[in-house]
Amino acid sequence: MKPIWIVDDDPSIRFVLEKALAREGLPTRSFDAPKAVLDALAGGADEGPQVLVSDIRMPGASGLQLLEQVRRQRPGLPVIIMTAYSDLDSAVAAFQGGAFEYLPKPFDLPKAVELIRRAVDESLREEEAAAETVNGGAPEILGQAPAMQDVFRAIGRLSQSHVTVLITGESGTGKELVARALHKHSPRAGGPFVAINTAAIPKDLLESELFGHERGAFTGAQAQRRGRFEQAEGGTLFLDEIGDMPLELQTRLLRVLSDGHYYRVGGHAPLKANVRVIAATHQNLEQLVREGRFREDLYHRLNVIRLRLPPLRERREDIPLLARFFLQQSARQLAVEPKRLSEAALAALQAFDFPGNVRQLENLCHWLTVMAPAQVVEVEDLPPEVLQAIPAAAAAAPTAGAAPPRAVQPGPWPSGDTPRTAAPAPAAGWEEPLRAEAQRLLAEGRRDVWDALMHRVERCLLDAALQATHGRRIEAAQRLGIGRNTITRKLQELGMG
Repeated sequence: MKPIWIVDDDPSIRFVLEKALAREGLPTRSFDAPKAVLDALAGGADEGPQVLVSDIRMPGASGLQLLEQVRRQRPGLPVIIMTAYSDLDSAVAAFQGGAFEYLPKPFDLPKAVELIRRAVDESLREEEAAAETVNGGAPEILGQAPAMQDVFRAIGRLSQSHVTVLITGESGTGKELVARALHKHSPRAGGPFVAINTAAIPKDLLESELFGHERGAFTGAQAQRRGRFEQAEGGTLFLDEIGDMPLELQTRLLRVLSDGHYYRVGGHAPLKANVRVIAATHQNLEQLVREGRFREDLYHRLNVIRLRLPPLRERREDIPLLARFFLQQSARQLAVEPKRLSEAALAALQAFDFPGNVRQLENLCHWLTVMAPAQVVEVEDLPPEVLQAIPAAAAAAPTAGAAPPRAVQPGPWPSGDTPRTAAPAPAAGWEEPLRAEAQRLLAEGRRDVWDALMHRVERCLLDAALQATHGRRIEAAQRLGIGRNTITRKLQELGMG
């Protein structure tokens, strides 16, 4: 690991941090002025720092000026700005300018070490992601939620199988990604992966697309054509939106799945299919069977192993991970620096239901990369459909860098009175919207209503406490009446770390 660089003109601060980090096994290198840091970076000293910790007020140049130049040279480097309490406005400006976090002086040493460790973890993750990009690799599927871990385990169990798989889930949940992962980790990985969306091809052409045709089989068939089954020989055929397949083609597909033989359109010689079939749908196939729109025998033939992909609203804890990945991906495509989401903006996204699921989140991140005015995306920068749909409390939450509410009400005051500290009035009737939301989720048949609502309540409480304490976790924990370890664990569980 590369060293943590400490920049401060106060030797006692440098000494204390060096010793504390050394006890944690973290290497350090110290500087007494920003110019020395810039000279070291320009000279290619070693590989540079893993994390930069800088004071905000130093002779010659300020920490903000250093931050600006370092961000220009090394945009992925986490920078922590140390500042006195009286420099809070400057600290907020530093945060908006791209600082990883600010550390108020005088600081609690364990808290400072914890913050630096968090920055180191972030830096190492950035390096790992960059290495994957350079090596041409990218995550197949992202997800830390329990429901996604179940999907990953199922893919692992099926890795050596040739069995037919039915993937169900709403549009945009990543059904084709799962199909590709099943193929990649199967014995057929060396063969082709061929995908066809049965809903996107006209009914009259779908049979030819699947099974191919002989020359002269119909008007316009001027040459023999190989169908998707032939193209997927020795590999995997992915049939997306299988619920939209016409009934007559369902019969032909059933025959292929039953005995492995099929005919080209207009052909007389049977062809043997050596293909693994993976099907996917966003529809309720059982309902289609009851309505007579889908063959029951084909349903049972496809439904050997079923994988259900959860919608994004059932895995909200994955939204920070996915958003970060998509923002980095968009930035690479546009050759710009990745945008970052403020905690308030991230909380707003996690409160949004994303009817278009992961695909909608990906498109939203592309939109933010182009349209957000600053590097740090605030709530007001989110697209209109999110702002209109998120709960009013999340939309109205103050964001980092916004003018804080005035703690003292303006005068004049009655004679002899003193200025009164204004506390926000309690929200009236908040229990009723909560009860209505619980009833809505219960009516949908959800089985995770308690966890879903408690996570949202906990997120609101943590966000409010951290804003009230300007991000100081220990003080936020004390004011909430919970332990230091509890707030750290909750922030990690809710993706607010």
